[in-house]
Amino acid sequence: MNSSARVSARAAATTAEIAEYVRSRTGGPKDNGPKILEHLAGWTLVVVLAMFVSQTGLL
Repeated sequence: MNSSARVSARAAATTAEIAEYVRSRTGGPKDNGPKILEHLAGWTLVVVLAMFVSQTGLL
């Protein structure tokens, strides 16, 4: 294997390792984060959407 093939193989391995790390850090349903913050953000979005709908007369 020549040196450019070794560099390419290592670069591919490094890219795969980074992709695996990024993929494993995305969170999801099993993520134990601040649930109160999620609830507040969700309800804030609901209220803002309701205000937008009522102000524009879409309902």
